[in-house]
Amino acid sequence: MAVVGGSIAGSAFAAAAARLGAERVVVLERSPGRLEDRGVGICTHDDRFDELVRTGHLAADTRRHRLTVRRWVTRGPAGAGDGPDGRGRVLWDQPFPFHSHHWAGLWQSLRERTPEQVEYRLGSTVTAVGGDDGGAWAEEADGGRHPYDLVIGADGYRSVVRAAVCPQAAPEYAGYVCWRGSYDDALLAELPGGAAVWPEEECVTVCYRGGQVVIYRIPGLDPGRTQVNWVFYAPTPGWLRLDGPTSIPAGTLTDSGLDELRQLAERHLPPYWAGLVTLTPRERTFLQPVYDLATPRRTAGRLLIGGDAATVVRPHNTSGAVKAVQDAHAFEQAGRTAGSWSALLAAYDRERSSAGRELVELGRTLGRAQVTAAPDWSAMDGPAMTAWWQHQLTGGGGFGGHALGRTGPPS
Repeated sequence: MAVVGGSIAGSAFAAAAARLGAERVVVLERSPGRLEDRGVGICTHDDRFDELVRTGHLAADTRRHRLTVRRWVTRGPAGAGDGPDGRGRVLWDQPFPFHSHHWAGLWQSLRERTPEQVEYRLGSTVTAVGGDDGGAWAEEADGGRHPYDLVIGADGYRSVVRAAVCPQAAPEYAGYVCWRGSYDDALLAELPGGAAVWPEEECVTVCYRGGQVVIYRIPGLDPGRTQVNWVFYAPTPGWLRLDGPTSIPAGTLTDSGLDELRQLAERHLPPYWAGLVTLTPRERTFLQPVYDLATPRRTAGRLLIGGDAATVVRPHNTSGAVKAVQDAHAFEQAGRTAGSWSALLAAYDRERSSAGRELVELGRTLGRAQVTAAPDWSAMDGPAMTAWWQHQLTGGGGFGGHALGRTGPPS
């Protein structure tokens, strides 16, 4: 088998294929080097993480940072009411049973559990795939075309494999962006009050008209270190050109782009959180347009897609990494019970296509409620926030991801 893409989804699918008994599994990763620096912070719901440990996909000692509460805050009128520490007016303290991870740490945990027979080929760019019910092939940039029993597309939201499985499916722009950043939390000492005014188990969501900022700590790359991680949802910058799915990588933002971010933070956030965002070094700041994608199917012939190649879910769901590993789990479970390739692919498609579409729809609902059609935050309090949140989950939920094996809305 071949797996196109070697990040979180690709590593999970490669391990699943090897556990199913595949004699040869090749991971074709276009990046020429190691992947530790990809991405920043991600979260997993406690229950979903425990399921993935029980089913063998993650190690119990995977490095993570415990979160227990999500504090929703907003800026007081004209900056008044931001409190003596400048953290803003509290709207709601929401129970938040999650752990945070550095992307690289979670990827490394998956990578270390990949059986030895899996071959990783770095610097292998797949330019085309194809096949039928009898087999599949992948063509690389050097022109070589190689046959496989199955080609799995775990190659992200610009997937080459998806273009062959569902040529009509493409990510749709949600109408806003997220600026992102991370850095060692030792830098918080530069803020008034330092790190002490922000409890380590607290995820903070700062709400403003037109967007929000989600801020939490994650494990650093070095044991014993902790990083600040933030995601700043905001209107589309006037200079951003969306000719196709894209992002502005870390370290490449212009001085004017960074100045726009600083102005956004100072205009809309309480002083402490504005200072936290603007402390971020250029090389740790990047911008991602927000997209949606739900493919009508996940298989064609001997081609299969998973992770962001199959569904792109807005980050509001806090389910992206879980979704990717659950895709691999569903593939493995189908392989254990199916008597043929066609039965395996049909079972995987049936379970994960419906789950993916439901997560995408929840992401859209959360995006409308929290960004594009958010309430008047100045009028919200604890009871109003509780009712507002429950309304978002009506009809299926899935915040943090669904339990393994669930294929429809909860009863």
